[in-house]
Order: sequence, then C-alpha cells, then structure tokens
Amino acid sequence: MQPTISIPQDWEYPRFIFGQRTQQGIVIGLEYKPANTQLAHEYGNSWRYTVLPDKHSDEVHHYSEDQLQTLSIAEIQQQLQAEIDEHQQQIKVLQQQLTAIGGSNDG
Repeated sequence: MQPTISIPQDWEYPRFIFGQRTQQGIVIGLEYKPANTQLAHEYGNSWRYTVLPDKHSDEVHHYSEDQLQTLSIAEIQQQLQAEIDEHQQQIKVLQQQLTAIGGSNDG
C-alpha cells in the first residue's frame, strides 16, 4: 500500500513533489503557507520547498515555488546515470576488497 498525503481542498496543489530533482537539488520537504496567516503575509501564500543541493551535504536550502526550476529529461537521465556509475564503482571496490581478504562466493 502506497502512503498518501491529504491536502485540504482549499489549498493549491504543490508544483514539486518529494524526491523530485530540480536544478537546485532534490526536494526533501514541503511546507504550505495558508492564506490569512502571518507566514503567508511574510512569505506569500504558497508552497515552500526544502531542497538538498547535494546528497553529500548536510546543508539544505529553502525555496518558494517560483524559485525552483525543473530539469529536462536529458538532465535527469544524466544525473541518474552518474549515480549508477558511482554505485558501480563502489561495487567494484568492495569486490576487490572481498577478493583481497580471500572471500569467495562459492560457499
């Protein structure tokens, strides 16, 4: 069963979703500023997004909806391929370490 998030009917739907890759990084949080609140008065009545610019960073940035920019399909494919390549390199290193200590997959 997929987890669901309910958004009140009088709120706008967010333009970005959890885990979405943007030019600024990966969306890891969403926050809504409801109309007629101090937060909406200060930041505007819309969604704000918490973005992790780099998976190796402990730093996050906050953006309003109009500050985030989507990636093209080619840019997303390039990022995913780079991650796959990085993981494959890590697997090779681990396999070399296993071989070096005399491990085998033969049982």
